[in-house]
Amino acid sequence: MLILHIVKQFLMYNKIVMFKDFKKFLVRGNVVDLAVAVLVGAAFNNVITSFVKDLITPLTGIFTGHATANLNNYVFKINGTAFNYGNFLSNLISFLIVAIVVFFFVVQPLNKLIELTNLKVTPNEKKCPECLSSIPKKATRCKFCTVKVD
Repeated sequence: MLILHIVKQFLMYNKIVMFKDFKKFLVRGNVVDLAVAVLVGAAFNNVITSFVKDLITPLTGIFTGHATANLNNYVFKINGTAFNYGNFLSNLISFLIVAIVVFFFVVQPLNKLIELTNLKVTPNEKKCPECLSSIPKKATRCKFCTVKVD
């Protein structure tokens, strides 16, 4: 009976410790950031898919002569086996269109925004020519090796 009680107490203690560890794991910044990124990515996928399907794909009709290019019907057969290369081409073109849209409408503007907001900070430190330690910019001597610096 005593052994059963000890095992029960041990299991209860481990459940509490495991729950605390799990809680710490969930609250860590990386896990929360990843969860937010997945949710935003899923929502963003719908926006990009709609943009491509409703606005960009109809523009391909200018080049093909059809309102929407339907390549899914293109199939060739070898010994009775069907190869649906039209579906592959359709998915490949869709991927390329999405990649181009994301690059020009998301990546490029974001890079430009980061470039504009990146302020060049003048360094307050310089390297000692003798020991290569970081010292204040206005220092005349290195605080580590005491050599004179310009």
